[in-house]
Amino acid sequence: MNAKAAPIFLAFLCMGFGDAAATFVGKAKSAFELGNFEAQLVSFAGFIMFGLLSIPMGLLQARISKKYTLLAGLFMELAGVLLILVFGVRSYAVFLASVFLLGAGAAILQVSGNPIMRDVSAPGAYSSNLSMAQFVKAIGSNTAPIAFFVMAYMGVSGGGSGFEWTVLFCVFAASIIAALLSVSALKIKESKAESAASVGSCFALLKNPFVAAAVFGIFVYVGAENCISNGMPIYFAEVFGISGDIATKYVFYFFLCVMAGRLAGAAILRKLPPRTFLLASAAFSIAGFAILALNTQTAAVAALVVIALGYSNIFPLIFSIAIDKMPDKSDELSGLMVTAIVGAALIPPAMGVLADLSGVLAGFFVPFAATVYIVLLSARWLNRV
Repeated sequence: MNAKAAPIFLAFLCMGFGDAAATFVGKAKSAFELGNFEAQLVSFAGFIMFGLLSIPMGLLQARISKKYTLLAGLFMELAGVLLILVFGVRSYAVFLASVFLLGAGAAILQVSGNPIMRDVSAPGAYSSNLSMAQFVKAIGSNTAPIAFFVMAYMGVSGGGSGFEWTVLFCVFAASIIAALLSVSALKIKESKAESAASVGSCFALLKNPFVAAAVFGIFVYVGAENCISNGMPIYFAEVFGISGDIATKYVFYFFLCVMAGRLAGAAILRKLPPRTFLLASAAFSIAGFAILALNTQTAAVAALVVIALGYSNIFPLIFSIAIDKMPDKSDELSGLMVTAIVGAALIPPAMGVLADLSGVLAGFFVPFAATVYIVLLSARWLNRV
């Protein structure tokens, strides 16, 4: 691995801390005695920043460089962490502001981190490194549930004082400071666009069929992944009568398989072309939906594993193929594709509507259709990109 990539991998770890905020919903609801709407604002607060900041930050980094944009994202996350460390977790308003800042920082890191990985990667290693980076990010995303589980297992409790949360945010702070120092010291020659990026040039890229297909691919993929992670616990609970607490554990298993798939994908991409691996991954996911259609508990568990492994590398593959195709437009492309992450908010409600009308299993037709699109996209790219 190129030594210059190490600080970027550390930044990806910190990027995952923004995702970790979504796991605070249940804990925040209990700690602050919130209603369901107030509790869900915790997840919304972090997620909405992808839609609001991605394109503006993509344009900004075209002017100030990817490195300085990456540093801005890390400082934004550090500000969110320091809010909790200074004021504690006694106030819901302060906690929500902290999550907003973490989400904003994660969005900025996505915009800059994905394309700058190309600048620090050896020729032909970008897709592999980006899959490895997404694996590292997943570790950061799962920091909160793992930490809370370990502390609960060890009998560590704050007794309402927020001790567990403070420990977790100390881990966040130490990691972010380490990333800030290592990225600041990094000397890198970044790829530059021939002309200045603008809002007009950014949206004009969508007239390119390749760009539009890539952005929509990200949109439907993140929506499909969210459908699976949200829908599987409901499916196990409603169809097989598994209790809610046990059913929720399947989400952890899903993301554990995603992490394993990304780690394996980083190695596979050293030998297999990205376009070929994208088609294989999407087709493997389709096999998972075929297993799910058997509608038995054993088949559902097997389907969850197969879909997770198939899904694990789709995001970094689409992203890296697009950036490799148009490296001079990496800032605009990154902004557009990170904005497309809002698909995780917009597609799952469609699954819910279909599940209400035709049954919970029928609802999985929505992520299935999204996966079919990715199969068709990857098949087309295999011959034309």
